[in-house]
Amino acid sequence: MLLFGLDKSLASEEGFAQVKECLTSPLAKFVIWGLLSALLYHLVAGVRHLIMDMGIGETLEGGKLGSQIVLVVAAIVILLLGVWIW
Repeated sequence: MLLFGLDKSLASEEGFAQVKECLTSPLAKFVIWGLLSALLYHLVAGVRHLIMDMGIGETLEGGKLGSQIVLVVAAIVILLLGVWIW
């Protein structure tokens, strides 16, 4: 759906105005926030796994602490994303 919007917005000035109007609705903002939230959580968890590949936090205690840090960092980043979108 987002690729269709990108194509339409690049096709003409009227298409850009239509896409801009559509993306200002609360439902569209909520959907975009949800999709980007999932991507950001995945990014933060991926960084955790890269750190674990370097040998940091491979123990059970380190894994538990790492998962808690991922949840806190992801929650903060997702809230900041929500502020930016809204």
